[in-house]
This record gives sequence, structure tokens and C-alpha cells, in this order.
Amino acid sequence: MSRQFLADGLELSGGDYGIVAVVAVIALAALVVGFFLVKEVLAAGQGTEKMQEIAKAVQEGAAAYLKRQRNTLAIFGVVVFLLLFALPAEDMSERIGRSIFFLVGAGFSFGIGYLGMWLATQANLRVAAASREDGGREKAMRVAFRTGGAVGMATVGLGLFGAAVVVLVYAGQAPKVLEGFGFGAALIAMFMRVGGGIFTKAADVGADLVGKVEQGIPEDDPRNAATIADNVGDNVGDCAGMAADLFESYAVTLVAALILGSVAFGVDGLLFPLIVPAIGVITAIIGVYITKAKVGESGLTTINKAFYISATISAVLCAIAAFVFLPGSFGDFGEEFAASTGNPALIATVSVIIGIVLAGIILWLTGYYTGTEYGPVKDVGKTSETGAATVILSGLSVGFESAVYTAIVIGGAVFGAYLIGGMVALFAVALAGTGLLTTVGVIVAMDTFGPVSDNAQGIAEMSGDVDEKAAGILTELDAVGNTTKAITKGIAIATAVLAATALFGSYQDSIGQELARIGAAVGDSDSFINSIVSPNTLVGVLLGAAVVFLFSGLAINAVSRAAGAVVYEVRRQFRDIPGIMEGTTRPEYGRVVDIVTRDSLRELTTPGLLAVFAPIAVGFGLGTGALAGYLGGAIATGTLMAVFLANSGGAWDNAKKLVEDGNHGGKGSDAHEATIIGDTVGDPFKDTAGPAINPLIKVMNLVSLLIAPAVVQFSVGPDASLGLRVAIALVAVAVIVVAIVVSKRRGTTIADSPAEQTTSA
Repeated sequence: MSRQFLADGLELSGGDYGIVAVVAVIALAALVVGFFLVKEVLAAGQGTEKMQEIAKAVQEGAAAYLKRQRNTLAIFGVVVFLLLFALPAEDMSERIGRSIFFLVGAGFSFGIGYLGMWLATQANLRVAAASREDGGREKAMRVAFRTGGAVGMATVGLGLFGAAVVVLVYAGQAPKVLEGFGFGAALIAMFMRVGGGIFTKAADVGADLVGKVEQGIPEDDPRNAATIADNVGDNVGDCAGMAADLFESYAVTLVAALILGSVAFGVDGLLFPLIVPAIGVITAIIGVYITKAKVGESGLTTINKAFYISATISAVLCAIAAFVFLPGSFGDFGEEFAASTGNPALIATVSVIIGIVLAGIILWLTGYYTGTEYGPVKDVGKTSETGAATVILSGLSVGFESAVYTAIVIGGAVFGAYLIGGMVALFAVALAGTGLLTTVGVIVAMDTFGPVSDNAQGIAEMSGDVDEKAAGILTELDAVGNTTKAITKGIAIATAVLAATALFGSYQDSIGQELARIGAAVGDSDSFINSIVSPNTLVGVLLGAAVVFLFSGLAINAVSRAAGAVVYEVRRQFRDIPGIMEGTTRPEYGRVVDIVTRDSLRELTTPGLLAVFAPIAVGFGLGTGALAGYLGGAIATGTLMAVFLANSGGAWDNAKKLVEDGNHGGKGSDAHEATIIGDTVGDPFKDTAGPAINPLIKVMNLVSLLIAPAVVQFSVGPDASLGLRVAIALVAVAVIVVAIVVSKRRGTTIADSPAEQTTSA
């Protein structure tokens, strides 16, 4: 198949359309499989009346939160839709398509998040009930993992279907339209990650500080007014937030691969990145159905085994597809490639395999630093014998160390693909990302498994309707879930880096194309693109790194403020409502849910505005070179920061589990209290700020890609206007400053009394 160009882009033949149609059918098949998995989960038993009552409260709280979040995000969606419509485009068709598919991507992202939340709140009850039956461990694990499998099928199905439809409708213009699709997915995922992360950790931290530390009662004791909010938070943060996050990782990586592929290989480069994730759909189905717990085998071993088997199948099938679909010589692409050496099929194969292998290494590496059976977490647990300070210090050490090794592994994968790619180096990096995408279906299943198991244990403890054997099963699954959640965070970070690196290359291509369109002289073009080696670029690097720190600080501070409100409310109820501690009076669970709902939706605005407007300020204010530096600084710092936060938090969490299992004094000991404090510090690390960095760096890359043509237009050529550029930059800076000032005025300290807290909120 040779490259074919029209004046307005690439031309697809009838056979090409047939390939894309098959990909779309495979995507729909994933949705069908997901439907049957949902039916299987819902067919499981629902346990006792008390368990159903508790589950219903969690379901209602989660649905109410996401309904209010949807209304908040709709405002952002309308504003961004109009801004996208105003950005430069080759013609009205591209302008309309980009804006419409922004809404499609945003809708898919929110829909995936809502499905993850809804199904998890149905499954947690059924997992708790399954633990009480014969073969309870195997049944409970099956329900929990297939819940995640259903969400995973929806993730890969909608992501692949959306991309395939764009290619079918827009053909050669598809890459530009897909920028809108990816941006919609990334923007909504970031908001859901931030909002859900603030909700879940404010409730969790508040519940732990008053219940476990001050009152000395168990984590999910029904006497604690924050327990329902805590369980709701697991679903809106870990399920809705992470499902949307992984969907946008899928969509954005696919977008980057299609953009770079169309530039590198023409039609073939537009189609092959669709074929690879289509293979991933097949292997994801295999991975979900072969995950079956065995007597005497660790649950984590079972899940990891399924992951490695499906990843291996993906590697083999992708290699076959590359050699069948792609030619063995660059000369087959046209005369402009005649002098090029190398085998395109081999380059594509090795690049995809690099991505698959990267997923496996990240799985092992993250598991090592956060799993209870390995040295790092055991060392953190041992330091609990000398107090909370040493627990925190050792956890920080684990986070810092693991960030370095993870960054080296990801950097090695990026550079390896880049070296192998030769003249299509950036496309090779993007293909490594699509290789990693072939595991996303199983990754989503692993991630959802965690909060479902956690919620199941909470429902069991609050109801009191499980015996010691069932409680032990749920405790084991919860510990496995802690590790799988940490692993999926690590893999999500890797996908973010690969996607951002590929988008970084797309950003340079976009600048070059715009310069060619406005007819800039060759010398001017080279000078403009190569302006990366200049002082303003270094300033951009520093600003990109600084935004990651500021974003993380805003997210953690938001948790601190919201958790403070929860602490005061739970204390008030213990003090002012007679009979709570005796178990004769039901706490006012709804008040805590309302507090964290209100605060989380209010707090997500500032980080979101920072992510969108900071690249605009740098690009229009300092130029394309500085914006390139900004993206580089954000990618590098974001990688290290995300891994540090995620793995520190994961180590603290599982160190607490180690002590609760009877080590170092067990529950109720001074060591236990020390690990509770460490876990409380780690909660916003691993479940709020850390995961939110993934969509942050992709949102900033996509904003940069979208504004690049406008920056070029206003910098060189007939439309150049320094005054307009400065005006746009100043407006963007003003928006950021106002948002931060408003956030700070909410206060960074906890009020001295419940009355003050209510007033300030």
C-alpha cells in the first residue's frame, strides 16, 4: 500500500475504509462483552438486608456527587467548545469536527467514569455477599475482577470506536479532528480526577483522624459519621476518576499515534495505530476471562499472571499484524523514502513490543515498592516501632527512590523507541504507547478491583453480617487491591509520558505545517523552529516544572481544607448526638457527604484553570520555543512527582496493613497509630495529587498543540501582532492569578470552632 495524498490530506481507498470498519466492529464487540460482564456481576447475590441498606446509601451518595459534578463540568464544556471553534483551522469542516468531537470525547470520558462508579457501587455489595458463600474467596474475586473487566471493555471499546468513526468520516483530516476528541477526554478526566480525589481523601482523612486516632474505633465502624462518605469517595475517586483517566490515556495516546503516523507513513500510518489497540481488545477479553482465583494461590499472583499472559499474546499478534500490513522497505512508501534504510514492519513491531514490555516492568517495579511482601513496605512497617515521624520519613524515601528508577525505565523505553525509529522516530515512540494500550483493558480491571474490594470490606464491617472466615477473605482482597491500584497508577504514568512525548513531536510538526501554510521563508522557518536553544526556553522549562508543583500543592491543600471540615463535623456528632458511641443512634451520614461534595466541586476549578491557561500564557507571551521548554519541564517533573506521590502513599497504606495483620504490635498499638498517621499523609499523595498529574501533562500538551498555529500566526507572517500576543498572555495570567487568589481566600488553616468552619465554608 503506497502513500496517497490529496490537496487537502490523505485519501483512503475502499480497502482502507474496510479495515477501519473492521476496527470499529471490534470496538463494538468489546462493548457487547462488557454488557455481558455487567449482567454477570448484577446476577450475583446481594447479601443481607443490612448490607443492602448500607450499599444503597453509598450508591445514592455517589450518584448525587457525579450528578452535581456533571452540571459543573457542563459549564467548562460549553466555554471550551466555543474557544476551540474560534481557533484556526484549514476549513469549516475541520473546525466543526474538532469542536463536535471535543464534546464526544468529553461525553465518553464522563460516561466511562459514571459507569465505573455505578457498577462498582453495585458490585461492592455482591463481593461482600459472595465472601459468605461456599468457595467465597474464588467467587468474591471473580465478581470484583469482572466488574473491572466490564469497565475495561467499555474503556477500550469507546476509545477505539471514537477514533475509528473520526477516521471513517474525516479520512485525511482525521488527525486534526482527533485533537478535539483527545482534548475532551483529557480535560474531563482531569476534572474528575481532581474532584473525585479531593472528595475521597477528604472523607478518608477526616474519618481516620477522628474515628481511628481520636476515638480508637475501626476504620469502617458505622458509628463514624464519615464512613459512608469514605465509601462513596472510593467510587467517585478510584473508580470514576481512574476509569476516566485511563480512557483519556487511551484516547490521547491513540490521537498522538494517528497524527504522527499520518505524517510518517501516510495512510498506513493512519491505519496501523488503529489495528494495534484492536488487537488489545481481543487480548483484554482473554485476560479478563482467564483471571480465576485458585486455592492456595495469592490473588495478586493470579491477576499478574493473567496480565503477563494477555501482554504476551498482544506482542505476538501485533508482530504478525505489522509484517502483514506494513511493507518491508521504506521505498514502498514513495520516491521521497527511496534513500531510507530500515524495515518499517520491524520498526513497528519492536516499538509496540517496547510499550508492552514497559507495562510489564512498571507492574513489577511498582509492585515491589508498594507490595506488603517486599522489602520497602516491610521497612516502612518496621519504622512504626519508633513513631510516626520515622514512618513518614521512610515512606518519603521509598517514593523518592522509586521515582528515579521508574523514570529511568520510562525514559529508556522512550529513547529506545526513538533510536529504533530512525527517520520516523517520534512515530515509533507513539507506537510504543499504542503497545502499552493493548494492556489497558486488563489494567482497568486491576484498578477497579481495588476500590470494589475495599468497599466490600467496609460494607461487611459496617453491617456485622460476615463471619471471621469471610472477613479474612475480604481483608486479603483489600490488600491485593491496594497493590493493584498502585500498579495501575504506575502504568497510567507511563502512558502519560509516552503520549505527552508523542504529542510533543506533534507540536513541532504543527508549527512547521503552519509556517509552511503562511509561506514563511525557509531560513525564517528553521530559525523559528530551532529557537528552542535560547534563554526563554529555559524559562519555559522552569515554568513547566513549577506548574506541576503548584498543581500538586493546590490539590493537597484542597484535601486538607475539606478534611478539616469533615473532622469538625464528625467531632460535633460524637459530642452533640447522644447514643452514637453506644450504637443506639444513627450518625448523620448525609451531612458529611454534603460537605465533601460541596468542597470538592468548589476546589477543582483552580487546578483546572491552571492546566488550561498556563500553556496559553507561556506560548503567546514567550513564544513557541519557551512553550516547548514548558512542556519538557512539565513532562519530566510530572513523571517524577507522580511516581513519588503514588508510591509513597502506596507504601504507607500497605505498611498500615502489615501492622493490622499483627506485625509490630498489631491493631491498637503505638506502631499502628504511627502507620495510620503515615497513611493519612499518603492519602492525598496517592489518590489526589499524584494521579491527577497524568491528565494534567496531557491536557497541557493538547492545549499547546491546539494553540500552536495561532501562536505562529501572531508571531510571524502577515498576521503578526506583538500587542495581541501580549494581550492574550496577560488575560491568561490574570485568570490564573484570580483563581489562585480566590482559592487562597478560602483559607489554608482549619477553623477554630465548628461555627467558624461552617461560616468559612
